[in-house]
Amino acid sequence: MKNKTIKGFYLITVISSLVISFSCHNDRETENDHLVFKYNEHSNISTLDPAFASNPQLIWPTNQIFNSLVQLDSQLNVKPDIAKSWDYNDSTLTYTFNLREDVYFHKSIVFANNHKDSTRIATAYDFEYSFNRLLDEKVAARGRWVLNNVKQFYAKNNSTFIIQLKKPFPAFLGLLSMRFCSLVPKEAIDYYGNNFRSNPVGTGPFVMKLWEENVKLVLRKNSLYFEKDEKGEQLPYLEAIAITFLPDKQSEFLQFVQGKLDFISGLDNSYKDDLITTKGKLQKKYENKFNMITSPYLNTEYLGFFMGSNSSEIQSKKIRQAVNYGFNRDKMITYLRNGIGIPAKHGFIPKGLPGFKELDGFTYQPLKAKHLVNQYIKESGNKNPSISIGTNSQYLDLCEYIQRELEKIGIKVIIDVVPPSTLRQLKSSGELDIFRASWIADYPDAENYLSLFYSENFTPNGPNYTHFKNSTYDSLYESSLSISNIDDRKLLYEKMDSIIINEAPVVPLYYDMAVRFVNKKVTGLGINPQNFLVLKRVKKSN
Repeated sequence: MKNKTIKGFYLITVISSLVISFSCHNDRETENDHLVFKYNEHSNISTLDPAFASNPQLIWPTNQIFNSLVQLDSQLNVKPDIAKSWDYNDSTLTYTFNLREDVYFHKSIVFANNHKDSTRIATAYDFEYSFNRLLDEKVAARGRWVLNNVKQFYAKNNSTFIIQLKKPFPAFLGLLSMRFCSLVPKEAIDYYGNNFRSNPVGTGPFVMKLWEENVKLVLRKNSLYFEKDEKGEQLPYLEAIAITFLPDKQSEFLQFVQGKLDFISGLDNSYKDDLITTKGKLQKKYENKFNMITSPYLNTEYLGFFMGSNSSEIQSKKIRQAVNYGFNRDKMITYLRNGIGIPAKHGFIPKGLPGFKELDGFTYQPLKAKHLVNQYIKESGNKNPSISIGTNSQYLDLCEYIQRELEKIGIKVIIDVVPPSTLRQLKSSGELDIFRASWIADYPDAENYLSLFYSENFTPNGPNYTHFKNSTYDSLYESSLSISNIDDRKLLYEKMDSIIINEAPVVPLYYDMAVRFVNKKVTGLGINPQNFLVLKRVKKSN
């Protein structure tokens, strides 16, 4: 026992030393480097409370600390997590989840005996508590909305959890995989209160060890974790995760090239040409050091027209369609995105989701676009049609490209560059005639995208930022909610997407691609269409 204690103390010391010296130059490889996975979060981390994990920078670390009833695999299929199985009763809209009985919370002082190594088994009553906390108005959780369609939930016993819906919602299981629905222990909330954000206690593969905000975050292996691999070996394989917070993407890239980070995600204009070719391939000088992994990403980048605008240009379907036909999406992706992205010519639903279909959408047709503009001029008497696009600086190059192309077909374009927070506010309040936006899937069902055009979801009550309203569309949307068979539901999704193409309340720009650059020493990282970071199966070689 004494030897084990000494060994454990030595490992903690080594890992802590690695992290503390992480930002310093050190050519000498430590023999324990393969036990620690290192990445940088340039956007910072404001909380580790899963009830507030609403964006990737928060979802990534909380993914390592917490579990939910279900989880998604790399193909976005719903798989067991703490729930080992479940049944659904169509007539009562009731889910019955049968839980594992070998799941322990992280060792913590919050549990009985007031000792740092105390723990207990997680039960269905913990899910009852966690869901009630999510709904608590005093908590003001960002994820409260995921339970909007839930009539009731309760623990039947330690290993059985019941959820009854108000109305049919086929995508509900995918919703439960979100980090908002994570299991948290009441003892930790009672003990830490608001400071639970920096003292998270979950059941996940890693435990929070150290968090010096804006500097570094260290997670350690959870020795009690319940999942095993196909050979029966306990997960995770890594001993620790070390996260730094360099705000500059160029500095992050340099750290990666120097081997001080194990991977970077996405492309930034400051280094994209150095890292990949104009055809979207890894530059030859990096082929022996890094792997490039890509996947369709459930993110549609678009321009939205505010249909409540008094502008005659915005109200004109001809102008909206002309904008869609008036620029070359293929060239835009090739020259401004180095080939990373899929030109959005087939509707709003992104590639990778059931419901996506290569519909006859908006290809580059400048003569047709110019004809539509001329028709608008003749009908309205407005000889100088003009539109204004609100964007942030990150997408200025895309908007300037569209500006140049649309002026060739007779539409004057004004670009209004504002900070991201201002753009979000103006978009939500309907103060921009046209806004640049993204929609990243909250859960893997096309309903998530189509909800943006359902009239009952007008902002601020929902995500319909364009204030698009169409009675046929609404009827199809409502019908789709009662169809559990995905193949039947897809047919309605395709019809709804066709209406969006015809009415053109948006200008789909491109369906994004998730792209990761990974040190060749790393295996098991993979990638998925939601670009979630899953580290429990990652290994590093010496």
